Amino acid sequence: MKKKDILILLVDDEPDILEIVGYNLSSEGYQVITADNGSDAVKLAKKHNPHLIILDVMMPEMDGIEACEQIRKIPELENTIIAFLTARGEDYSQMAGFDAGADDYITKPIKPKVLLSKVKALLRRYRENDKSAAIVKLGDITINREEYKIIQDDQEMALPRKEFELLSLLASKPGKVFKRDDILDQVWGNDIVVGGRTIDVHIRKLREKIGDDKIKTVKGVGYKFVV
Repeated sequence: MKKKDILILLVDDEPDILEIVGYNLSSEGYQVITADNGSDAVKLAKKHNPHLIILDVMMPEMDGIEACEQIRKIPELENTIIAFLTARGEDYSQMAGFDAGADDYITKPIKPKVLLSKVKALLRRYRENDKSAAIVKLGDITINREEYKIIQDDQEMALPRKEFELLSLLASKPGKVFKRDDILDQVWGNDIVVGGRTIDVHIRKLREKIGDDKIKTVKGVGYKFVV
């Protein structure tokens, strides 16, 4: 997909942010539309179906968290990538954003080159097909969900079922922090009573096979897959 075909919705109540960030995105070749509150953001998202939404957290009328929740209820926007703009150190906002359905966050202030690099990384996650597609490529890793195998650097490897399901879950939303309880529920379910150490052991084994840099620990919370 060419940059000129990519639509980004930028939402912030600060005119300077809209102007500066919007200018940098437009100069890079992206289509950009803007809103200064969450309510208008939901309307514009539904009307234009953007590929990426960059959404401030603290805004009038409707804050970014509520706007994200509303957008995630719109079936046509299920594949849209949503990234929150958060002030440095706003850990609560970041976690609340992920809970609301965000894919990632961008920390303010941010330099233009870093912003554009982040946007490119976010857009790589966009897939027009179903997110549960049988074959998913993320960076140097290809995940084949039907055959329970992965390919990395042209090397094919088979993983034990639980390791594969854990990797598949984390990779389903790169950048999202999956809480330990959610991982236990979605990977192990009610099959067997397991403890938190079970996750740690499986994460360690995955890191040994695909590299330490692919899965990051968020201390006291859980894990996330990074591209």
